[in-house]
Amino acid sequence: MSTSAKQLIPFSQFEQLRAGREIIRTEAEALLSMARELDASFLHAVDSISRCSGSVIVCGMGKAGLIGKKITATLSSTGTRAHFLHPAEAVHGDLGCLHPDDILLTLSNSGETEEILNVIPVAKRLGLSVISITATNQNSLAEQSDIVLPIGRTREACRWGLAPSTSTTAMLALGDALALVVSECKGFQPHNFAQFHPGGSLGQKLKPVVEVMRPRDQLRIASDRETVRQVISRSARPGRRTGAMLLVNEEEALTGIFTDSDLARLLESRQDELFDDPIASVMTRHPLTVSATALFSEVVDLLATRKISEIPVVDNHGAPVGLIDITDVIAWLPNEQTPGPHTQEN
Repeated sequence: MSTSAKQLIPFSQFEQLRAGREIIRTEAEALLSMARELDASFLHAVDSISRCSGSVIVCGMGKAGLIGKKITATLSSTGTRAHFLHPAEAVHGDLGCLHPDDILLTLSNSGETEEILNVIPVAKRLGLSVISITATNQNSLAEQSDIVLPIGRTREACRWGLAPSTSTTAMLALGDALALVVSECKGFQPHNFAQFHPGGSLGQKLKPVVEVMRPRDQLRIASDRETVRQVISRSARPGRRTGAMLLVNEEEALTGIFTDSDLARLLESRQDELFDDPIASVMTRHPLTVSATALFSEVVDLLATRKISEIPVVDNHGAPVGLIDITDVIAWLPNEQTPGPHTQEN
């Protein structure tokens, strides 16, 4: 046994689990209490930030500073310009980033953090409004702020009530509420969110279908007046082969879909005579479709909930312009759980 292991105090797995649950419960109760106490000050803060023509400058020290950085990121990603200002660096020249059109959002549980208090007078002289997230209205920071968002006198969740935990959780939740409500007031939509999240799995989900679909020149498209045999013999395409044939009328509008599974069912049921009938008699009529402007995430949800493998993409006139195949989902979201291989059924 290592030396460090010998120095551990007795702490059974049962006690560890109980302590973990108690910590989470303590923080959750603090959040519920804060939610009940949310008042007009929150509305004033939302209105002030929504109308801000500059940036929200977030300022916090230590653990509150780390929370401030996350709030800054949330504001930025939801349509509100925001920057983090380290209070210690601020008084050594970084205060030059402040502009009269900005808003200063400060975080300090005690409201007595010296570095934060040193920033306030300069911000005030420049004409910035000051919003503070702090424990109560009765501290130095609150007295110098235009709007105070109190988190309440929280009990830190650690055994000795010292390590910032409940207070920082409350700050984070209040910051999230502020950022997200402001984004709703600004009419922030998923396509706006996509502009700021082009990378990673999230960025892929937020891509419009037109960036992901197989284009028309890769599709198997045929007239619904042709026979099954004619459609199959003429539908070959180079490159990736789709598992569905899209059928159109004289106006080139999509009228149905015929999949490899449909073909297999005809063969298994020995209905060879249907091969010389119009494909319209065996195709799936009025299949589920999406527009090219739909989000890829919406299509993934449709594939999963409807248990299908292909979704045609159509234009405003109902003409096919692309196709999303189950294999496209697997390719774009390699680490995501994807729906099983089913087809659109009659």
